[in-house]
Amino acid sequence: MANDLDKPKKSAAKMQEREPPAMALEWGADNVLQINARGDFDRVLTSAPNAAMQSEWLGQMAKLGSQSRRTDESASNFALGFVDAMQPKDAAELLLTTQMAAIHQATMMLARRLNHVDNIPQQDAAERALNKLARTFAAQMDTLKRYRSKGQQTVRVERVTVESGAQAVVGNVNQGGRSGND
Repeated sequence: MANDLDKPKKSAAKMQEREPPAMALEWGADNVLQINARGDFDRVLTSAPNAAMQSEWLGQMAKLGSQSRRTDESASNFALGFVDAMQPKDAAELLLTTQMAAIHQATMMLARRLNHVDNIPQQDAAERALNKLARTFAAQMDTLKRYRSKGQQTVRVERVTVESGAQAVVGNVNQGGRSGND
C-alpha cells in the first residue's frame, strides 16, 4: 500500500524535471507573428518527420486563437500541453492529437455559449454544434485508440466451462485452409 502512495510523488517529481513545451506569442509592427518557443518540445517534434512540418505545425498551434481573438497564448499553450501529454508517436498521431485539442477548445466555447443564450433558436443552434463537436472528439479518440493498437482486437473471456471428457484450448487459434500437402 505504501508503494501506491509513493507513485504520484515520483511522477510529480519526474514531471518537474522536464520543462513542458510552451510558447510566447507577439504580433510585430510588420504584422508578423513572433513565436518564442521554450521548454522541452522533444515529445511532440520528434513525431514530425522534417523541419518544414515542425515549423508549420508550431505556426498552426500558435494561430489557434479563441473567440474574438486572432491569437490566444493561453489557448495555444493548452492545446500544446494536450498534444505533449498524449505523446504522439508519428506524424499522423501528431496531427490527430492537434485536431483533438482544437475540437476540445471549440466544444468548450460552444458549451459556454449555450449557457448564455437569449432565445430558443440560439439554444438549438448551439446544442447542435456542441453535439457534433462532442461526437467528433469521441470519434477522434476512438480513431487514435485503434491506430495505436494497430487494429488488433482483444477478446477477454470472463468464464469458461469445460465438461468432463472435453478439452479447452487456451491461446491463439489460427484457422487456415488445407494445403495440397495436408
